Amino acid sequence: MNFRLKTTKYTSDKLKQLQSTTSITPNILSRMAVSLSLNQNEVPEIPKPEAGGLEFNRNTLTGEYDFIYKAMITQHADREISDDDYFPNLFNAHLERGIRLLSNEYQHAGNYDKFLINLFDN
Repeated sequence: MNFRLKTTKYTSDKLKQLQSTTSITPNILSRMAVSLSLNQNEVPEIPKPEAGGLEFNRNTLTGEYDFIYKAMITQHADREISDDDYFPNLFNAHLERGIRLLSNEYQHAGNYDKFLINLFDN
C-alpha cells in the first residue's frame, strides 16, 4: 500500500498560487479539486510522475474521510478498485484534472468571495 502521492509540477504550482490568493491550505484545495473532478463523467487519465511536484501523505489529503473518497472514486469508476488503484493512482488523476477546473473557477470568479460563492452555489 502506498500512502504517498506526488503531484505534477503544474499542480504544485497551481496549489501554491491558489493558496497565496485564497489562504486555503493545499490539502483543502486538493479536496475541492477532487470533488470538482468527480462531477465530470469520464475517468481521468492517471498522470505520470515528474520532478518538481508536491508530495502529500494520504492522511493529509483525505483525513477522516478516506473511506468516503474511496467510495466516491469507486462509484465514479463504476468498478471495484483496489486500494493501490485508489491511492495514489485514481486519487491523483482526479486531483490533476480537478486542479485545472479549480484554477479555472478562480480565474473566472476574479476574487475569493465570488470564487467561494460559485463553488458552493452549485
